[in-house]
Parts: sequence; structure tokens; C-alpha cells
Amino acid sequence: MELLSTIVNLLLMTFRLSIPIALAAIGVSISERSGVINLGIEGIMLLGAMGAVVGSHIFGSALVGLIVALITGVAVGGLYALCVLYFKANQSVIGIGLNSLAAGLTVVTVKSIWNKEGISGTVDQLGTFTLPLLNRIPVVGAMFSDQSPLIIASLFIALFAAYVLAKTKIGLRLTSIGEHPLAAATAGIPVTKYRTFAIVVGSALAALGGAYLSVVHSNLFVNNMVAGRGFMAIAANILGGWNPIGALLASLLFAFTQALRFQFSYIQMPEQISQIMPYVITLLVLVGIGRKAKSPAKLGVL
Repeated sequence: MELLSTIVNLLLMTFRLSIPIALAAIGVSISERSGVINLGIEGIMLLGAMGAVVGSHIFGSALVGLIVALITGVAVGGLYALCVLYFKANQSVIGIGLNSLAAGLTVVTVKSIWNKEGISGTVDQLGTFTLPLLNRIPVVGAMFSDQSPLIIASLFIALFAAYVLAKTKIGLRLTSIGEHPLAAATAGIPVTKYRTFAIVVGSALAALGGAYLSVVHSNLFVNNMVAGRGFMAIAANILGGWNPIGALLASLLFAFTQALRFQFSYIQMPEQISQIMPYVITLLVLVGIGRKAKSPAKLGVL
């Protein structure tokens, strides 16, 4: 019974830790299927986390905070698209610059609103849901108690995105643009508009992933609270084969490595080693499996 309880707790922690990575990874999949690389996902997640806290602080509602985060993601995605698609700026440089901009802007915002260094004041936190009857099942009932709505939302978003990319005209056009943009343009497809749409949607999902950290998982903003999850999302997309469902599964794998660190924290080892374990495992998995994944043929070529 104790072993089963440990497994259930490990799975619960895995699901909860996977949400921000999964949402961002799905966003990366959508963007990169159109052939656009966005290395600024880390910064977009950080801005989304900041936007959610500011919205929750001003309006007193975590739900409004999530909406503000989505709007922030759309705005930043639009700015990124403007730079790389219309001004023809280097994608990697703009992405890295966006990360630096987000790191500085969030510090200034916290200081100007809360007059604090590195941490905001507490705000409204999004509530959880419990499934009646199922939550009363011994041991495993914990999986149906006090769960975030974004767990279900993440699964729905992954399935919906996979369906759109594989079965709809918009998705098939995005895929064709990522593979043969010149042929798509010759066929009359507005390549730039489709790529702009993909970047904006992907950025909005990444911002929502960041918002989960600040108003769902916790109720405040802390400097650099994304802590590399944006880069893990990029890795999850590669491991998942540029497919939203694959990205979701890869995110669960990476979150599982993080959950192991927390669940078995009683094992005596230097804290620094336990903190880098998820990232080391991520690199090993990418080297072993990710190199076999096939990216869109014209990824990064505009």
C-alpha cells in the first residue's frame, strides 16, 4: 500500500510539473511546423507568468490573469513575427534577445508595482476541481482530488492541435509551408500570414504555460521562475517529433525526471546534483532518441 501511494504521488507530481512544459512544447510544435524557430519561448513564458500575476493583482481574479497572459503571448508573438517575417531579422538572435528582454522587463515590473526585489506580492490563485465519488477511492483517489483545470485543458489542446495539423486545411497548409514554402506560395497559399498565425498561437500557449507557474501552481511571481522550462519545451518538441501529442508525452517524461528529484529528496546527495538531474536526463534522451526525429525540411529557412 505504501508503494502504491508513492507511485500515485509520483504520478500526480509528474502531471502537475508537466503542464507548463507541455503547453509551451505544443506551441513550439505549431510554430516550427510552419518552418519558424522560436528560441524566445523561455522569455515568452516568463512574460506570460508576469502578465498573469499583474492581471490577477489588478482585477482580483486568477482567471482574468490567465486571459491577460494569453493577450501578452499574442502581443509578444506578433512582435516576434514582425521582426523575423517582415523585417527579416535573424530568428536565433531575436529569440535570445527576447529572453534577455523578458528577464529585465519582469524585474522592472515587479519593482514598479510592488516595490520589491525579485518577488511580487501574493495574488488570487486559480482554484482546483475534485471529481465526486472517484476521490473517495483508497490511495488512487488522490488523483481525482484538487486538480488544476489546466491538466484537462493541456490534454484537450494537444489532441485538438494534433487534429488540426493532420486533418484540416489550415494544418495541412502549415505543414506544407514548413516542408516546401516556395511550392506553397506558388499554389497561392499566403505563407507569411500562416506563419504569423502559427507564431502567435504558439506564443500564446507558451505564455499560458508560464501563467500556470504564477497563478495556478503558486500565487506570486518570482524572478526567473520559468527556470529553463522553455528550453525543455523546445527539447520536448524535438523528442516528440514536431507533433503536439508527441510533445505532450515528451513533456511528461521530462516532468517525471523532475518529480523523481522531489519525491526521493530524502536520498542523501548534494543539492546541486539533484537540481541538474532533469536537465542531464533531457540531454541524454535528446542525444539518444531526439537525433532520429525528422524536422520540417525548411525549418529556420525563411
